[in-house]
Amino acid sequence: MPTREPSSTFGEAAAAASSSIPAAFGHRLYGLPGTHLARVTLPARPKAPWHYWWQAHYLDCLLDAAEREARSGGATGNTDDGAAHRLRARRLLRTIRLRNGGRWTNRYYDDMAWLALAAWRSADIAGTRPPGSLTPVLASAHTPDLGGGLFWNTSRDFKNTPATAPAALHFARVGRTKEAERLVDWLFARLQDPSTGLLLDGIRMPGERMVTDVYTYNQGPVLGALLALGDPTSLQRASDLVLAVAKHLVLPTGALRTHGGGDGGLFTGILIRYLGLAAESPALPELTRTLARTVITTTARALWEGRGEREAGGQRRRTVWVFPAGPGESAGAGTVELSTQLQAWMIFEAACRVADIGNPDADGPSL
Repeated sequence: MPTREPSSTFGEAAAAASSSIPAAFGHRLYGLPGTHLARVTLPARPKAPWHYWWQAHYLDCLLDAAEREARSGGATGNTDDGAAHRLRARRLLRTIRLRNGGRWTNRYYDDMAWLALAAWRSADIAGTRPPGSLTPVLASAHTPDLGGGLFWNTSRDFKNTPATAPAALHFARVGRTKEAERLVDWLFARLQDPSTGLLLDGIRMPGERMVTDVYTYNQGPVLGALLALGDPTSLQRASDLVLAVAKHLVLPTGALRTHGGGDGGLFTGILIRYLGLAAESPALPELTRTLARTVITTTARALWEGRGEREAGGQRRRTVWVFPAGPGESAGAGTVELSTQLQAWMIFEAACRVADIGNPDADGPSL
């Protein structure tokens, strides 16, 4: 078995990301007290686009950090047990709604599914109220067209994995198990590539035109939904999916492939979030768990090695860490996108959680 670093070393990376990213990208919406959002670039761009779903993953990252600090009890140098991250999460959730025109919904069902997942976690961790409108809106996009699945957006001409998988996971988590099962079964019946075992992107209408692109993030929430369902068929599918990811999406270095910047800058972080759940699941075979753990920690190590420093902030400038978009890359001196930074943060938090599983006396090199 490969040597595993102790979680404290990955905790240093996670703590660095959770400190640097809010400092570099966080700001008040229109300068309003009590609000918090993340800018989409460093340095900030005037008239930047509104990336609703990036903010949802920012919320998830804040919750990851709050949970890590609560577990560590201040061992990484923080003494508030995650309180600062929970406060920021509460402000972020209400500011997302404010920035989104006073509503939770938008045109994209995948965006809303990501926010639903983060918001329900926030209810448990940060004490917020989950937005009740998202679940019925997601359910309305699950129709008999093409035999099932969720539409991608309100144009209703494309059913795909990016919307169906996180919605299935959300339904599984809120107790709508049968609906989650139907969505997962549709994904495996219509969008699984039999040659690799991976999930393809989607089906366009009219004419049932297959979109055969393979993205890392499409595998992640499918894996999460399977683990949440937890029945024998789902667990076997989950184990097979981890093996397929390791066989087809891992670079020769052992790290996961990434998808550059823009929206793609989030993709591999999302997969690793759910690989982390697989690594922690006692219901999966130990070989599967070990494989998931190794992929996570190898990818985390590669991103940390490519880190760099930047100056950020307005009048109160400070030095922050920035992270590369993929393994084998370096954080450059140009524009840094929020998506790639959130990806690195997700990966560091996952590595911190799983590094010591089954190996409490691990001793390895510091990051």
